[in-house]
Amino acid sequence: MKLFGLNSKDIGIDLGTSNILVTMKGKGIVLKEPAVVATDIKNGNILATGFEAREMLGRTPETIRAVRPMKDGVIADFTATRLLLKNILKKVCQKYNSRRPRAVVGVPYGITEVEERAVEESVLHAGAREVYLVEEPMAAAIGAGLHVEEPSGSMIVDLGAGTTEVAVISLGGIVVSNSLRIAGDELDEDIINYIKKEHNLSIGATTAEEIKMELGCATPLMTEISMEIRGRDLNTGLPRNVTLTSAEILDALKESMDKIVETVKLTLEKTPPELAADLVEKGIVLSGGGALLKNIDKLLSQETNMPVFIADNPLECVVKGTGKVLEELERLKPVLINNRKKRI
Repeated sequence: MKLFGLNSKDIGIDLGTSNILVTMKGKGIVLKEPAVVATDIKNGNILATGFEAREMLGRTPETIRAVRPMKDGVIADFTATRLLLKNILKKVCQKYNSRRPRAVVGVPYGITEVEERAVEESVLHAGAREVYLVEEPMAAAIGAGLHVEEPSGSMIVDLGAGTTEVAVISLGGIVVSNSLRIAGDELDEDIINYIKKEHNLSIGATTAEEIKMELGCATPLMTEISMEIRGRDLNTGLPRNVTLTSAEILDALKESMDKIVETVKLTLEKTPPELAADLVEKGIVLSGGGALLKNIDKLLSQETNMPVFIADNPLECVVKGTGKVLEELERLKPVLINNRKKRI
């Protein structure tokens, strides 16, 4: 029995900490939105999701609750996640006339059975008919175009918002992997803490993310850049502007970047010699939003003495990987982590 019908409009979901992406079989990526939901506290109704809800973060009155329901790549707020998914699936299914699709969902490597069930139940409750899970590093590798089913080693470093996933893959399985709960969100927090300590200024997560995207770097830039930001003075409580430089943000991010580098090295140390030889030739591929941090490929190359490549459209690798699983299920069905529980 085949899992997906030839004409079905089944979907792949990257249920990320920061963004949710949805791909549909035969259509490509059909939705890309921030993983944020705003609800009315009195009646629990959805007021907004995605971009509109993200604009409300940190700006809501007591009657409205705007949250990011995913934390560290897993569900932190079950109710909010179900509401968000239900709204997103409704939007996609109505637009493309797809009723109760089957779904392949990217989840962090090492997800617990409790977290696994939470994802399955949330997607089923949102309107899916069946749910299959694939580990994010595997999905990212497939989406980045790596030939994961071949008997040779491939290494992926998926730098998301909640987790950094490092994996060596061969013969359709993850041979060695490490998951680190230091990623994009933690880098934002590093920037917030640095500015509080060095400039006595309080800023929000949205401003920190803007600073990271503009000034963030993993090694010194050839030409230092700067930007002016506004925050709240911790002494006076009044708004104040400061000018930040890329060198300052490099300093702010150093400790977290060191931990990411250490995790990559640890994974390489545990890699069997035969696969390690493949990696020296093929290099390391970076995916996820963190791959866009300036010079992160240069840093990892310096620290590992290996070639490092950034995947095309790194933000879309996981969702593209779920889409390829949908399209080539007979070849890729062994990568489904709950394949053992369901009859295919």
